[in-house]
Amino acid sequence: MKSFEKLVANLRRLPGIGPKQAERLALHLLRAPAAESEALAAALREAKARVRPCSVCLDYTEGDTCRLCSDPGRDRSVVCVVEQPTDVDAVERSRSFGGLYHVLHGRLSPIHGAGPEALRLAELEARLKAGGISEVILATDPDTEGEATALFLAQVLKPYPVRVTRLAQGVPMGGHLDYLDEQTVSCAVKARRDFTSS
Repeated sequence: MKSFEKLVANLRRLPGIGPKQAERLALHLLRAPAAESEALAAALREAKARVRPCSVCLDYTEGDTCRLCSDPGRDRSVVCVVEQPTDVDAVERSRSFGGLYHVLHGRLSPIHGAGPEALRLAELEARLKAGGISEVILATDPDTEGEATALFLAQVLKPYPVRVTRLAQGVPMGGHLDYLDEQTVSCAVKARRDFTSS
């Protein structure tokens, strides 16, 4: 069954899909009515043909610019740098940020062969050179690779006259100190802020 094995192998290339799950998905697609499988294939072809990176922030869109970059109400002086397009959605769900984004489409990961060339830095630097940006927020993941990426970006951004900030890290709301790992508590202590009772 070469065609079945080929289908499973291609499904395994998707992130988060292991061998058993790929096999289950392949079996589901084979059992499904032909119309369902064709609809999936058509949707994939259409997305590949129509979806492209935004000309400003590199998030995915079907137009030249995404809905956020096209919104005149967004603060264009603040840019939040994230690793992936899904991170834009995560920050937007918080309803706490009203600026624009820059999507790196990766992060530094020497173990996976991803160096600075894997990041979309040229586009970020072009935006900074064009002017109008006063702050860049580094919103990479708070893990080893995300921290390395943030440190690297901070060095790249040094020559530009912008404030470089990092998302605060620490104790989650409702969390208990005795259940947190040492690095989370350490970040919380380092990112402490003034507290007033009023």
